[in-house]
Order: sequence, then structure tokens, then C-alpha cells
Amino acid sequence: MTDVDRWLFLTVDGLSRGAVYAAFALALVLIWRGARIVNFAQGAMAVATTYAAYSVTAATGSYWLGFATALVGGLLLGAAVERTVMRFVAHTAPLNAVIVALGLVLLLQAVLGMVYGNEFRPIETPFTRDAIVVGGVSLVSRYDLFVFGAVVVLVAVLAALFTRTEMGLRMRAAAFAPEVSRLLGVKVAGMLTLGWALAAAVGALAGMLVIPTELGLHPNAMDLVFVSSFTAAVVGGLDSPPGAVVGGLAVGLVLSYVSGYLGSDLTPIAALALLLAVLLIRPGGLFSGIATRQV
Repeated sequence: MTDVDRWLFLTVDGLSRGAVYAAFALALVLIWRGARIVNFAQGAMAVATTYAAYSVTAATGSYWLGFATALVGGLLLGAAVERTVMRFVAHTAPLNAVIVALGLVLLLQAVLGMVYGNEFRPIETPFTRDAIVVGGVSLVSRYDLFVFGAVVVLVAVLAALFTRTEMGLRMRAAAFAPEVSRLLGVKVAGMLTLGWALAAAVGALAGMLVIPTELGLHPNAMDLVFVSSFTAAVVGGLDSPPGAVVGGLAVGLVLSYVSGYLGSDLTPIAALALLLAVLLIRPGGLFSGIATRQV
């Protein structure tokens, strides 16, 4: 493989993985915009919904029925977490929600380990992962194209929801001006629950897309993905959905190049270095707005 062929392969692979990071980063951005909380339990919630899809697929033999189960399960799990746990967390101290979310991670991983065990379980994919060879160079697989398509549809649906529908406008108003929204008759609590449900469904989609490309399904399967996706969200700006998409693709490319040229052992260090660089140079993210200076 020539240097150009290797670079092309790593670029396509990085964009494919970055698309998944972008989807998961969007889930983190949805929660942050709606509740000003970084949901550290997002990865564990995604794994839980993927296990539900695994069980349904094993029982019925239908991947798509399992896929739909994961998305619906994400909606229900996100709403349940907000209604039964996060709603009662005092938000006067930012660490309260972080501690509760980390506790939820431990609880979900322990329950999944007791029910399914701690061995890696293979997850089937709807399309082959064998790369399509063009001009002697292995490029994307049909599954990679499915990942790209799913993320593009997700971004389009979320953009239409928040800019073209009354429900989306109510959610945005409830997130940015809750007191004013209440005076205007918006049910802020319901909008917050809907935001958590949507974010969990997006996380479930990301889990279904990325876990088959890893070692397999495991209670801790999304831990490293969460770190990379959180980095993507911070790089793009936690308040910016377009930034999450660009950040996810950028992180995917950086990690792919580091893994391909320097070794896979350095990818966690590369993710940390990228995160630190953005926090030092532009803490609000590359797509954050310019803060107004008050005098």
C-alpha cells in the first residue's frame, strides 16, 4: 500500500468513525442545551438499549426489529431517568448532577453484568463490513455507507425539529428562557423530559452503529467512545449542534491518523491532548459564540 493509499484509507475510516462520534456528541449537546448537564451516563444508557436490541434480535432473528427496539428503548429510558432521578437533583451545585450520573453508570453496568455477564457478545450488522475496493484501494464498506446515511438523516431530522416545528421551538425556549416560557404557557418540565428522551434515543442510535465495529457488546463497551464523543462535543462547542458534527468528524480523523501512523496505543493520549488544546485555546469550543463583555 502506497502512502497515498494509506492516507486515503485512514481518512475514510476516520470519517466513518467520526460520524458515530458526531451522533453521540449530538446526544450530549441536546442534554447540555436543555438542562445544562453533561450526562456522563449517556454511554451506559446506550449500552443498555443495545443489549435490549441484542435480546430482541436473538429472539426474533430480525436486526431491524432490534434496531427499532433500541431507539424506542432509548426514548423510554431517557424519559425515565429524567423523571425519576435527574428531576430531583439540586442544580445549585454543578457537581450534584455529575455525581448522580456517575452513580447511574455504575448501577447500569452492574445490572447489565449480572443479567448478561461480562463476556463480549458479537453484534450482527445489516450490511457487510467488507471494504469496497476501488483502484486497488480498500475504501468504505456497505456498513460504513449505512453509518454515514444514518447520521445524515439524524442531523436533518434534528435540524428540522428545532427550526421548523412548534415542538422544537418550545424545547428551545424552555432550555434558554424557562421562566419566560412558563409565563407563556410552555410546560417546561415536559419539554425537559422530551429533551432527555430524544438525547437517549440519539445515544442509542450511536451505540447501535459503533458497538459492532468494536470488540463486541459488553457493559463497558461505550466507555472509550464516550471519551472521544465528549471530546468532539467540547471541540465543537457544547451549545452548538453543527459544532458537534464537525467536532465528531475532526476527532475521528485525528484518532484515525494517530492510530495509523503512530500506533493505536496512542489514540487515548491523542484524544486527551486535543481536548486540552481546545480547552486552553478556546474553552467554549470552536463554534461557540463570542461572549459579550460586561463593564
